[in-house]
Amino acid sequence: MARARRGDAVDGVLLLDKPSGITSNHALQKARRLLNAAKAGHTGTLDPLASGLLPLTFGEATKFSADLLDADKAYVARLKFGVRTSTGDAEGEVVETRAVAVTRGELEAVLSRFTGSIEQVPPMHSALKRDGRPLYELARKGIEIERMPRKVTIHRLRLLECNADAASIEVDCSKGTYVRVLAQDIGAALGCGAHLAGLRRTRVGGLTLDRAVTLAALEVMPPAVRREWLQPADTLLASLVRVDLDGARAARFAHGQAIETGDSPASRVRVYGPAGLLGVASVDGNGLLAPLRLVQTNGY
Repeated sequence: MARARRGDAVDGVLLLDKPSGITSNHALQKARRLLNAAKAGHTGTLDPLASGLLPLTFGEATKFSADLLDADKAYVARLKFGVRTSTGDAEGEVVETRAVAVTRGELEAVLSRFTGSIEQVPPMHSALKRDGRPLYELARKGIEIERMPRKVTIHRLRLLECNADAASIEVDCSKGTYVRVLAQDIGAALGCGAHLAGLRRTRVGGLTLDRAVTLAALEVMPPAVRREWLQPADTLLASLVRVDLDGARAARFAHGQAIETGDSPASRVRVYGPAGLLGVASVDGNGLLAPLRLVQTNGY
């Protein structure tokens, strides 16, 4: 006999302001329990050290969790100069200390060198895999292997605050950017070393922290009010071109059939019918709309 699914059929996107000190999965499971949701997922993790924007998906929205994986992101990072650590952040062991007195002018000159397309060597303390094993597992055993540099894009670096041995910067970057590697590389360029002392994510794609809610705030809300913080599933699809279908074509599309649109607005689009979002589709050169992921609808 099949086990009954626990929780309600809750659909939507929750913009969570994750606290530092817990994993993204811990935050997800706590939010799922608070919303009593049967199905939940996230759109990419934040390190335990980091706080800030963590978009969570529930129900039908989980089908589009991957749509934010390639999105640009923004952070506020706190850099500590003169101290290098084994992990590049505050969780690692100190491996070197140096006397340092960084001026604002020196730091701004170095930051300009890290704007644009740059190469980063992924850290050993990361979830990247080699022969099926995460690199962090090897790092914990004291094993270090060669990693090939990867190209990332730093769209903007803005200095927010600077004193003799620390600074806060705003980082606007492409997917795959390791901010702690950026902190280390900035420290190396200054000649004093550095590590990432704190990190707060403020934006993922078009989603921003100012619309997020904390776990602590959710805990004190009545259950019905918690769900008012959920945004529609298509919140994750705002970067895609929108295609609207009439009733007959919407019904065919909702049943998995390809639809001729007569044009090709983009190679990948979000599709709507009279009742709302139907799903995501690919579009070929002839304007044929082929379903990729569909939401469950009651109207078709």
